[in-house]
This record gives sequence, C-alpha cells and structure tokens, in this order.
Amino acid sequence: MNDHYLKKIDRVTAILTQLQSKPLVRAQDLAEKFEVSIRTIYRDVKTLENAGIPIIGEAGNGYSLMDGYKLPPVMFTKEEVLSFITAEKLMQKFLHQSLGNHYQTAMEKVRSVLKYSDKDLIQNIEKQIDVFNYHPRTEDHIRNIIPIILESIAEKKQLQVEYKTVEEKISSRTIEVVGVFFEFNYWYVMAFCTLRNDFRQFRVDRILGIFKTQHPFLQEYGQINDYRQNPSGNKTKVRLLVDKKIIGHLVNSKKYYGLTEEIETENGIELTFETDWIKEGFPRWLITFADYADVLEPESLKISLKELITRISNKL
Repeated sequence: MNDHYLKKIDRVTAILTQLQSKPLVRAQDLAEKFEVSIRTIYRDVKTLENAGIPIIGEAGNGYSLMDGYKLPPVMFTKEEVLSFITAEKLMQKFLHQSLGNHYQTAMEKVRSVLKYSDKDLIQNIEKQIDVFNYHPRTEDHIRNIIPIILESIAEKKQLQVEYKTVEEKISSRTIEVVGVFFEFNYWYVMAFCTLRNDFRQFRVDRILGIFKTQHPFLQEYGQINDYRQNPSGNKTKVRLLVDKKIIGHLVNSKKYYGLTEEIETENGIELTFETDWIKEGFPRWLITFADYADVLEPESLKISLKELITRISNKL
C-alpha cells in the first residue's frame, strides 16, 4: 500500500471522527484542516457513504451523521493515550471545581474503551506525571455554577445573579453571558449587564447567588475574544516609560492590566494600556515598580499615585 492510500485512509478516518463530534461539518472547513482540495473532500465523503456510513447533506451545505446512528467505540493511539494522561493531570489542578466531577466521569468513559495494553500503560505512567500549582483554589458559593452559566449561553437565556464586588458591596444583576475564561488563577464571566447597559467581567467566586431565567437574550453576541480585545468606551489610555531592567518582571501582569502596545526606545520601554481600573487597581499595581517607571499620561494617574503613596506613608 503506497503513501497516497495511507494518507487517504488517515484522512477519511479523521473526517469520520469530525462527523461524530460535530452536528454539522462543512467541506470547506475539512479541506482547510487537512490541506487538500474541496473536490478531494467530496471524494472522501463518497468513500464513507460507499462503506455504509449514513451521511446526510450535500456539497455546499455541510454534512452530518444520521440521527441515532451509532458507531463502534473509538480506538486511540498510544500517543493519544499519553496526551490524555497529561491533560488529566492539568485538569486536576486547574479545572474549575464545578466541572471536576463531570470531567472525571468523561475520563472514565474514555478509559473504558481503551485496549488492555493501553490501560496498563496508564497505570504504569500516570504516577510519573505531576503538575505543581502554588496558587490556592478559590471557593465557590454555588455548586455546579459554571455548568449553569454554560447552559445559559447554549440556551441564550438571561441569568439573575447576586454579586459581591471587591469593596464588599452586594448587588443584583441581570446578565446575558457571552462566555467564560480563566486568567491569573480565577474564572471570569464576560457578560452584558442590563443594569449598566454595558459589558462587564464578573469573577465567578464572587457570585453569591445565580438563577437561570426564562427570558431570552435581547441581542446576539460574537465570540468572547471579540469583547475582551475590543475595549469599551469606559477605559482610560495610560502610557508609561519603564526601565528595561525591570520589564522582565512584568511579563504576565502587564497583559492583565490592558497592555495594547510595547515600544523599545533609547530611554526605556514605552508601554501603552487601555484600562478601566485607573482609580484603584492600576495605581496599586504601578506602585510595585514606580521607582523604575515614569507616567507619560494621564496626569490623573500621577495624582492618584501620589495620594496612594501619601496614605501609605501616614500609616508607617
């Protein structure tokens, strides 16, 4: 069997896997994924149909498997099994607790279809892999909170939440969730807040109560990164000139505080930010390296920084 037919067998098998995992698969997407022509994808789909796989759809519209059709358990390669073990170790340390039991159940199903030799492989190597996480997990007030949030996204239904701010103030909000994301050891919800009539981020561990309503979303939303990358009108532009010798210590934090541009100059590194934490969060972060930085703009940040330093000095 020559290399051409081996590649085709691998590709056709992968297309079948795509059909199993998605409700609709477009030929154009498959062609881009496997770096072949759309005509080749059409022929591969015809090969599957000739093999007795009941595929619904046609060229131009997308393909799907007939509803209710069951396929034999998927068999995994040794490399895939090893990747599962590594991923499981990562999930044990970083997966949100409300998803932990569901992930564990899913992994048990994966293990159930493995060959005996692969099960022995897992038993022999899983204790040789570990992930060290030095950040304590946050405690949620509500069990299964992220599945509730994800259900609201899938069903496009509004959520009613009780939320505690960093100032310990509690408010009731009606939100339309765009998505969830993990950053700096916390899970966040990106949502449209009907109270503020704007997009807001909510830290999951600060949600004290949550209720899925039957009210549909009032508008359509794009992908979560569209809203994280495009600042709202409430953000303030900040420019700093930072000493080169300290810049290496700001690798992660500068992105967290809204870094949009970084330019190397003769006098240092010029950093530009878009932040909505100009009154509290940004000055408190800046004070940790203020002796190595100059505030280029805005003038109000210099005033906030001086006031913060004065308050600290009065306590010493």
